[in-house]
Amino acid sequence: MMQIACPHCGSRAQQEFMYERTVDSVVPLDAPTDKAMAALFTRTNPRGPDDEIWRHTYGCRAWMVVTRHRVTHEITAVRAVGPEVLP
Repeated sequence: MMQIACPHCGSRAQQEFMYERTVDSVVPLDAPTDKAMAALFTRTNPRGPDDEIWRHTYGCRAWMVVTRHRVTHEITAVRAVGPEVLP
């Protein structure tokens, strides 16, 4: 079972969290419509570490960026997220 270290609650089971999307698929609200639509359908799928957005749905409900290896599922970093953190 995968464990995610929530910045607020500590280490918890992956079942308490909800995967949202990769960080590279987030576009600013003022982005042109064609760029926003393209981000929905063109995502990278690396075979290595990738930054993903997760939410602690059944805990503190905080959003976080999890750096996870796509093949081994090893988590190397977790950081709290806010509007100033995302690109």
